[in-house]
Amino acid sequence: MADTALERTAVTLDDLMALGEDAHVEVINGVVIEMAPVGGLHQIVSGNMLRPLDTYVNERELGIVFMDNFLYLMNENERYLSGSFSPDVSFIRRENIPANWNLELPFPGVPDLAVEVISPSENAQNVQSKIRTYLDKGTEQVWIVYLLTRELHQYRRDQQTVHIYTGSDQIDAESIFPGLILTLDMIFKLPAWLGKSDPSDAE
Repeated sequence: MADTALERTAVTLDDLMALGEDAHVEVINGVVIEMAPVGGLHQIVSGNMLRPLDTYVNERELGIVFMDNFLYLMNENERYLSGSFSPDVSFIRRENIPANWNLELPFPGVPDLAVEVISPSENAQNVQSKIRTYLDKGTEQVWIVYLLTRELHQYRRDQQTVHIYTGSDQIDAESIFPGLILTLDMIFKLPAWLGKSDPSDAE
């Protein structure tokens, strides 16, 4: 998703909620970022990620999978938020959902898995900052999906290196989704009626 900085600093949760349900923003390093509209390829790939994860998690009652525009407060304990993110797809384990969570508000913590689908116009510095914040705050895995290069970069909190998947690779999700089969071919598959086989042709 592309992003644009707004003229607002020292943002609070009340500030974010006052923007209304139609606002699509994040807070990165204390600055409110307005997320730009995305194209069809972005939505197709996000949906391809969402559906198998949602089915897997619901069948096993493991927790909940959220789509884009759901906000995580990233375990912020201070009055002013320095990082509040809205991944394209995310997963929270059932045991990590507070019993007193007000469902009308953003999640008061981090996702266990965050998936970010990266558009060409996305700010690379913001992407790297978000990855570090996710992992530092307790996210188990971060998957960064690059549309034009047809790659998935997997960051794990328990490892120091990034695993890069290309071609028709199968993602190693065993530690978070045992037995799940998820390949890049599945993630980047386009509807047959589009008449396109290369994701870069659909952007």
